[in-house]
Amino acid sequence: MTAKEAYNLSFLELLAQQYPSIQAASMAIINLSANLNLPKGTEHFISDVHGEYESFSHVLRNGSGSIRRKIEEIFSNSLLEHEKREFATLIYYPEQKLPLILKNIEDKTEWYRITLFRLIKLGRVVSSKYTRTAVRQALPDDFAFIIEELLHEQESVENKQEYYQSIIETIISTNRGHAFVVAMAELIQRLAIAKLHVIGDVYDRGPGAHIIMDKLLDYHAVDVQWGNHDILWMGAAAGSEACLANVIRICLRYGNMETLENGYAISMLPLASFAMETYADDPCERFKPKVSADEFTQNEIQLMSKMQKAIAMIQFKLEAQIVQRRKHYGMADRLLLDKIDFDKGTICLNGQAHQLLDTHLPTVDLDDPYRLSEDEKFVLERLRLSFANSERLQKHVRFLYAKGGLYLIHNGNLLYHGCIAMNPDGSFATVKVDGRTFAAKSFMDRLDRLARQGYFATDPEQKLYGQDVMWYLWSGAHSPLFGKEKMATFERYFLTDPATHKEGKNAYYALRDKPETAVKILEAFGLNPKTARIVNGHVPVQVKKGESPVKANGRLIVIDGGFSKAYQDKTGIAGYTLIHNSYGFLLASHAPFESTQKAIEQGLDIHSKTEILEANFARIRVRDTDEGRQIQAKIHQLEALLAAYRDGVIKEQ
Repeated sequence: MTAKEAYNLSFLELLAQQYPSIQAASMAIINLSANLNLPKGTEHFISDVHGEYESFSHVLRNGSGSIRRKIEEIFSNSLLEHEKREFATLIYYPEQKLPLILKNIEDKTEWYRITLFRLIKLGRVVSSKYTRTAVRQALPDDFAFIIEELLHEQESVENKQEYYQSIIETIISTNRGHAFVVAMAELIQRLAIAKLHVIGDVYDRGPGAHIIMDKLLDYHAVDVQWGNHDILWMGAAAGSEACLANVIRICLRYGNMETLENGYAISMLPLASFAMETYADDPCERFKPKVSADEFTQNEIQLMSKMQKAIAMIQFKLEAQIVQRRKHYGMADRLLLDKIDFDKGTICLNGQAHQLLDTHLPTVDLDDPYRLSEDEKFVLERLRLSFANSERLQKHVRFLYAKGGLYLIHNGNLLYHGCIAMNPDGSFATVKVDGRTFAAKSFMDRLDRLARQGYFATDPEQKLYGQDVMWYLWSGAHSPLFGKEKMATFERYFLTDPATHKEGKNAYYALRDKPETAVKILEAFGLNPKTARIVNGHVPVQVKKGESPVKANGRLIVIDGGFSKAYQDKTGIAGYTLIHNSYGFLLASHAPFESTQKAIEQGLDIHSKTEILEANFARIRVRDTDEGRQIQAKIHQLEALLAAYRDGVIKEQ
């Protein structure tokens, strides 16, 4: 017996423990083969949420309009427009909407009867893409048997009609109507979307990144392609002081203390005390947070200004230490503090002197400008411990590692947040490390591994190397998450010349409109450019200026349309989402979301415009997907087991 035959026999013996007879193996093959012919489940793509939890939650609840489209299909001739709107809102927010509806209903029994039948009818449609086993796993424990019976009602069988009718009547008469409506609404929400893809940047300016992460933790099927802001928080949680300083500075700059203090219980007291003492008489004008006067008091704004300046100076020192430590990053142009002439109040950049807008830098040692003071070290250590000990943050970051990565290949499509670093001539930018050259996929794979090393490694040197890579992913010139020549944070704070503020996008962003660019990238990742697509985020599509999210003749789709309110003036919309169902691709562009309260009280859904990007002549089946290929592999294994049983190689148990 060869080694391969012995290995195969060992595997089949293990498989036989799960399928101990010819009958068991045969039934499994029959069931799996049937699954291959089901319609493909609906995939939902969303990007650049930036902490806007209310908009995110609503789009999640309505499946980017998927549920409303089903309601239109099923009830177009039986419900009025306001009835369809109210029914949709009930499904999105059952707990909150039910009391508002019922207070104006006289015959509540009849309302429950009608509503339950409508929910069951809709439930049958959205569950039709799933096996009974998959639906059963999604059912709430309290109503599992009842819902399963109702979803598979045989309307043509007369002797079953009274049975189903009696179930509905009993639910109502036992005062379980409220709970049943909630259960059905949540089931419909869950079954409307089979898989959620988040194409990066859960974190940043909005106040609810921690709330979004809680929702993702509970979501039934999700993956995350890390964004530049995500990797920054991941680095901070891992212990990277440079990432930590950037996180705090950005939160202070945009007045987003909610996520830090209330979301993750990270105490800002050490930094506040240090800033008040160090910059007591400094107005810190250049560090005023970008907030409106009605959000914070003047004293709060003054304190945040001082804290922002304090952490910014710490950040510049920490980043310089990484640049000096990792020469191969090629970021010597970010060594700036030693270029300052304190007597003249200038800094020399590229041989040109620039006047500094702020010369009060008491923490900079002229002899060793990148050395942290003892007080700065103390503050950093307290902050580092606060990040490390935040259970909620660590739980969220571990989830990002478990469910995420720098890119994903799924169902023949390539998903990533930022870019594939390229040269102006269309070739891939290369990075040489330890005698090896990396580009495109190999570079992404290496960075992904090192980012995990930065969190999970036990060796201090390996861990530090990984953490430095996480900072590089945030701001490095060839970083696939950053996609710019430099991060001009210092220049924006201290210099007036707009030329010094320019960061310069990677050539990828000028080239991605071209079909040949998409073809080159897809081939580099082993995909068929005739059928595959790239789904991209990171840079908002400026719809107001006529820019299209569909590029490279449809081979590349950018779905950052401005979920974050900070970008909506530029984009003109409030985000894109992409839907890939069994009929093809749909791109939904969304109008701004007013509030959850108005959505519930007034039935205000997010107004979405849907564009069909691809309509298939033949419906996509499970057999055409990654899941189908896994099922087919399992069928081949079971067929080998069946042959082994029949050949007498393995005995039935």
